Amino acid sequence: MNIRNPLLAAAMVVATMGTGHATDIDYQQMGVTKDNLPIIAGQIKSRLNARLAWTPQVKDLATWRKAGRAKLWELTWQAPDHTPFNLQLIDEIDRGSYLARKVSFNLTADSRVSALLLVPKGQGPFPAAVMYHDHGSKFDIGKEKWIEPWGDDARLASAKGWAAKFFSSRFPGDELARRGYVVLATDALGWGDRGGMTYDMQQALAANMFNMGSSLAGLMALEDARTAEFLASLPQVDKRRVAAIGFSMGAFRAWQAAALTDAVTATVAVNWMATAERLMVPGNNQLRGGSAWQMLHPGILAYLDYPDVASLAAPGPMLIYAGEKDALFPLDSVRTAFAGMRRVWSAWQADDRFESKVWPGGHVFEADQQDYAYNWLDRQFKRQP
Repeated sequence: MNIRNPLLAAAMVVATMGTGHATDIDYQQMGVTKDNLPIIAGQIKSRLNARLAWTPQVKDLATWRKAGRAKLWELTWQAPDHTPFNLQLIDEIDRGSYLARKVSFNLTADSRVSALLLVPKGQGPFPAAVMYHDHGSKFDIGKEKWIEPWGDDARLASAKGWAAKFFSSRFPGDELARRGYVVLATDALGWGDRGGMTYDMQQALAANMFNMGSSLAGLMALEDARTAEFLASLPQVDKRRVAAIGFSMGAFRAWQAAALTDAVTATVAVNWMATAERLMVPGNNQLRGGSAWQMLHPGILAYLDYPDVASLAAPGPMLIYAGEKDALFPLDSVRTAFAGMRRVWSAWQADDRFESKVWPGGHVFEADQQDYAYNWLDRQFKRQP
């Protein structure tokens, strides 16, 4: 074989050293699979060793938790924010045992947002819950997925349709307010009053955030922590009893907020938990990419897997759900994640503060699940239903 290019000839010599045959060289014929994974995914995943995860060798739990929280904050790419909230009342209606308010406040130094706030009548301070909405590829409503809106017929119809699909035609925030809780819901960037986003725009939005030295997932994490801190600051709220509640992507947001801020003192996370290794497999929804951007902190899995992040909320009370028929989260991986989390609460000697529950249905938060969760929350906050 006559090879005229001297660089190529040298490369061939190096490649054939030790074999004696150029035919022994393996050429990569494909780089990306039909499931959007690189063909080297196995090698990459083998290096995700979650080096900051809890192990039985951890003796100082408080120091471990502090280090994990610091790393998570670092990977959000967000600066600390202590902007005064400057609450303003926009509108208010009477719903019997509680008042429904539209308010605005400074979520960060960059963003002032509207929110729905439900406040029980009577003498406070009251227990409270910040409710984080799901993704659902439905962007016209965000906070209205949890709390019944008013003054906008189109938004109300959309919200009722969502409630019928996932929540047994209930508005879970209103149900909790009837029990005597202050309830707060805001819109994540791209949803509801902060909308304008479509499913196909998410990748470009995330890329543009990266190009500006920020992160879409990191911004959501910062804003969610700030929302919990805003709720805890209200005079009607007992700051010792502030829950984070979320469904689907909102569940991710809830346990992440609990990991990031002490303003959250209990967590109810509905249908978002598994190990990363079992989510990053052919056929899983996460490989589509579009709805993953709000939950993607570059580099996090080298330090903490999803259940490890959630375990930074220990020893605070946590109730976490999964659906037996939930196609988004493989049940074997869910159970593995739950078992690992339970071991962390046990290390804190707080077994009674962690409960995982697999329901027979799918990706929903139906009436019986809501009632169970709210009764559990009452017990954690030592109050009568």
